[in-house]
Amino acid sequence: MKKIFLFFISIIFSTIIFAQSKHVTKPNIIYILADDLGYGDVGCYGQQKIETPNIDALAKEGRHFTQHYAFAVCAPSRYLLMTGINSGKAYIRGNDEWTERGDVWNFKAVEANPFLEGQWPIPDSTITIAKVLKKAGYTTGIVGKWGLGAPFTAGTPNHQGFDYFYGFICQRQDHTYYPGHLWENENRVPLNNNVVDPNIKFPKDKDPLNEKNYEVYQQKDYAPDFLIKAAINFIDKNAEKPFFLYYPSPLPHVSLQAPQKWIDYYHKKFGDEKPFLGGSYFPCRYPRATYAAMISTLDEQIGEIVKELKAKGIYDNTIIMFCSDNGPSFESVGVDGKFFNSAGHFKSEYGWGKGFLHEGGIREPFIVEWPGKIKAGSISNMISATIDMMPTLCDLLKIQSPKNINGISMLPEILGKEQKHQHNYLYFEYPEYGGQLAIRMNNWKGIILNIMKGNMQWQLFDLNTDIQEQHDVAAEHPDIIKKMEAIAKKEHHTPEVSTFLMPALEKK
Repeated sequence: MKKIFLFFISIIFSTIIFAQSKHVTKPNIIYILADDLGYGDVGCYGQQKIETPNIDALAKEGRHFTQHYAFAVCAPSRYLLMTGINSGKAYIRGNDEWTERGDVWNFKAVEANPFLEGQWPIPDSTITIAKVLKKAGYTTGIVGKWGLGAPFTAGTPNHQGFDYFYGFICQRQDHTYYPGHLWENENRVPLNNNVVDPNIKFPKDKDPLNEKNYEVYQQKDYAPDFLIKAAINFIDKNAEKPFFLYYPSPLPHVSLQAPQKWIDYYHKKFGDEKPFLGGSYFPCRYPRATYAAMISTLDEQIGEIVKELKAKGIYDNTIIMFCSDNGPSFESVGVDGKFFNSAGHFKSEYGWGKGFLHEGGIREPFIVEWPGKIKAGSISNMISATIDMMPTLCDLLKIQSPKNINGISMLPEILGKEQKHQHNYLYFEYPEYGGQLAIRMNNWKGIILNIMKGNMQWQLFDLNTDIQEQHDVAAEHPDIIKKMEAIAKKEHHTPEVSTFLMPALEKK
């Protein structure tokens, strides 16, 4: 009898050990993507005015990267992240709003007709991170801004590998943080807000210095409050099994709208300031304070996510990644990048930040934290990009990466081990804002602007000595330009979507 009892005890003990070891081999993965956050907008990357203690804590307990690249604007940046494919081969290369459907920029029309929401949809055949992780046994969720499809198409999150979706399916709709609805999976969820087009200017007959005159631009249901609740609920519901949570927050993309407590905090800290009187986005009485408030709101939400992980006892078995989709926006929409030094070492004003392939537009903060696995407070100077996430996560799980992707696994670098595989170059092309092409190759940065006007003249910068890309040395290094021309010829593929064509590249 005693032998039988010991036998069963040993089986139970072995089962527990096996379950624990199985759980450990599949860590939870949380990828947080900020929207229009600059390289220098957080404390651990040099920000002096905006307080980001929770993001800084991720860097303090993990590893942050100094040469990590995303893309110039929202939709293609998210496509590159989700697929590991560079922009010379990508299906989505710009923000195509699919205007053939009708008046897609009319917020009231879109509220009445969901067929007008969303962007040009990615095909059903797209291999996304979510599809790969779901196949590997993960429960997959996205909470936040999608931007890669439209309702009732193959481009919705639930058709692209996500078990759960809550948030903005359309990136136009998050131009206001008080929308008429969000989406949960394939269904609209109404919010208690009136639908107001953010493309308005402050009335000329009202005092722009009177705070009360801006109250009309604030409503009841602030969308980011609902997003963080959905994220916490997803973690809570799936705490007992491996999950992947993609949290692409709309913050701090304009319009400038934030919780009053944070606006008051930064107004007191910064003092009085000139109001933003609107135009393409809502007017704002205290634009600097509100921009800072939006970043602190995102930071606060990251703190809530970490708190929930700890409360569930899964913090040590969760990898948290933090990045931004593109560089900071510009003064014409209310963002004072110069005041905040939002692009850090780089230039941030129009032409250099969001929308452009200069460093300020595509080099982003990237932080990875995994308690006990990553050396706390470590820094990496590896040249890397969001296209590396797909192969990195596949390497982590010891599964095969999809074929024909352009990213590489940076798992050894993340873990502080020898990184044998490095990028020979990073390639970017972008048909908007005049048409652009850029290549990062070792210390060299090559860029062509105004391709839509037929320009194919390279500019070349040595980032070791010219981080702000101010001194064109192309004439001095024809050998480097020749190499970049060969790379561009190799990497550019004629886009499947005609909107993204750059005729001058097709002639090469």
